[in-house]
Amino acid sequence: MEDGRARSSSILHPLSAIIAALLLAGCAVGPNYHRPPVNSPPIFRGQTEISTNTFADLPWWQIFGDTNLQDLIRTALTNDYDLRIAFTREEQARQLFIETRSELFPQAGYEGVAARGKNVINTTPFPAAPTSGSARSPENGYFVGYLEAAWEVDLWGRVRRLTEAQRAQFFAAQEARRDITISLIAQVAQDYFQLLALDRQLQIARDTTNSFGQSLKLFNEQLKGGVASRLETSAAEALMDSAAATIPDLERQIALQEDQLSVLLGQNPEIIYRTSSSLENQPLPAIPAGLPSELLERRPDIREAEQELRSANAQVGVAIANYFPQISLTALFGQASSELTDLTAGTGRAWGWAADLAGPLFRAGQIKAQYRGAEAAREQFLLQYDATILYAFQEVSDALISFQKYGVAFGEQARAVSAYQVALKVATQRYILGNASYYEVLQQQQELFPAEDTLVQTRLNQLVTVVQLYRALGGGWNQPMGL
Repeated sequence: MEDGRARSSSILHPLSAIIAALLLAGCAVGPNYHRPPVNSPPIFRGQTEISTNTFADLPWWQIFGDTNLQDLIRTALTNDYDLRIAFTREEQARQLFIETRSELFPQAGYEGVAARGKNVINTTPFPAAPTSGSARSPENGYFVGYLEAAWEVDLWGRVRRLTEAQRAQFFAAQEARRDITISLIAQVAQDYFQLLALDRQLQIARDTTNSFGQSLKLFNEQLKGGVASRLETSAAEALMDSAAATIPDLERQIALQEDQLSVLLGQNPEIIYRTSSSLENQPLPAIPAGLPSELLERRPDIREAEQELRSANAQVGVAIANYFPQISLTALFGQASSELTDLTAGTGRAWGWAADLAGPLFRAGQIKAQYRGAEAAREQFLLQYDATILYAFQEVSDALISFQKYGVAFGEQARAVSAYQVALKVATQRYILGNASYYEVLQQQQELFPAEDTLVQTRLNQLVTVVQLYRALGGGWNQPMGL
């Protein structure tokens, strides 16, 4: 037994020395990743003042203060199918990374074989000479049990580059899931605001129909008395019918909007609760945009694009490593005997180790094509990374400019609605005093209600722009999902 241990020790010493030497000499070929330079503007276009803080750092429930909307967002973050699918993709990427990383370490296994037969060696037919004094071939058998280990010495860093590439893919999947999260928050908020706007427009349409209906009733009474003309009654009837015709279409849009929002919540189409909410009571938060350079660290789609670039960069190293030979070490230790008694008695010990060297000589341009393809892929992802940043700057700038202009437009439209309301009040008083016909009142009504619709749309545009800016700045995904 001691002799066997001595032989094993004498084997392991040179093998350990070889492994240590190869590890010390090993290096990962190919380019190391460095973040590309970015042409970042000093401020966003449309930014009125420079600020180091940004409202994108606030949790989404502080941006969207409506409790009904908060409940909807929480439900969506729990149930939305796209987000749940993104979690499964992230888990798949994580397991692929672990699988690839395992190649950095020795792989060990075991095997046991017991066989008996006639004219066979290792279960393969093999004719044997007859024994002396007999014309029959003997039966033979063997018993084997051993442990084996194999390891690719990553002398050129091929496996390390593969691991680096797969790690970047895992991080990219994380960022993709975060991008879906913020997109989901923004989409739920936008659809909810759209629903509130449709509610308000439906109320305006009903009020308009009732107002024109009252005018029609009055004109019909006056027509019977010979005071009004058919022109006034026909105009009032046409306006009432036109207003009434918009009600079914608005109800249709509301139902479809509720269905769309229900799907985001992972639910069957149903009515969306919003009894205590209205478009008018939705607050507009202060929106400091922060520094453009911080956008690279905050936006998940930019971070995802960078991880894709990092993975492609590592694949260039893998392609370069294919030019060099692969070195593998294998070792075996166990028992092997033609008789089971010898195996159990420990006299059939078997061991061995080997170093394998394999490399390319002629591949007809295959490896070169792989390398050039990896270089082209890295260039592709570099361009995609630059394009993603450029589009991000555009989205923030567009949202800032839109928010400012919609604010001005809302103020102007609010004053217009106020003026129309005053004009309608004056026309009504003039009619009561007998200084004007009711047709004048009808004209003022006709101008007021479209103006109110425009005011609702402008308010909706303001709220949607806040949502778009919050998303464009990368807000919301890094916050807890509850209060």
